[in-house]
Amino acid sequence: MRRVFSVVYWAFIGLTCPVFFFGAVVVWLVTLPFDRRRVALHLYSSAWAVFYVHVNPLWRLRITGRERLPWHGPAVLVANHASLIDILVLFGLFRPYKWVSKQEIFKVPVIGWNMRLNDYVPLVRGSGASVRRMMEHCDRLLAAGSPVLIFPEGRRSADGSLQAFKDGAFDLAVRHHVPVYPIVVTGTGRALPKHGLVLREHVDVRVTVLPPLDPAAYGDVPSLRDATRQAVADHL
Repeated sequence: MRRVFSVVYWAFIGLTCPVFFFGAVVVWLVTLPFDRRRVALHLYSSAWAVFYVHVNPLWRLRITGRERLPWHGPAVLVANHASLIDILVLFGLFRPYKWVSKQEIFKVPVIGWNMRLNDYVPLVRGSGASVRRMMEHCDRLLAAGSPVLIFPEGRRSADGSLQAFKDGAFDLAVRHHVPVYPIVVTGTGRALPKHGLVLREHVDVRVTVLPPLDPAAYGDVPSLRDATRQAVADHL
């Protein structure tokens, strides 16, 4: 039955995404003259993504600490990463950030087109040139007042354990003098494993925004990185 439900669920997403994308294009066109940061489009995309969470009877999503996140001004948001659906549930934060995501997703029809409309940030893992372009893109976004959301582990965890954090997100925070917001996601690894698309039994997914860390309180990038990872690990 779970296999049948999974097929129906993914088919439903595939059939409805083009409809939502049409709405995204309309929002983009209407707001383009006055919404340079594309805040309205991102919030529309957030509602699009969270719709698929709420219509799934197997998933229950709870978010705490959302009020800590800024509506205005630059910041670096970092979250642990255990499942494909981390992306769906983090859209539930409903704050105007920009994603950093692997390049392959930008090539997916409809989903990738919407990511480009939103000016999200592509990254090719293992490519030094792509990392430099990603950092430059994030520099422009932060300078324009947009927060960026990064998975500092770089890839999904195979077993749910917290992996080492990479420096990129914390280098951005230090150079731009902006706070780092640790975000903890739990339950998604049980909802959908890294390998496979068969949904599992009922799960509670929780997203918790922890208090921000001020880069000025830490001596360098490694210290800020390690403090952020420790905050996430302690909560997990």
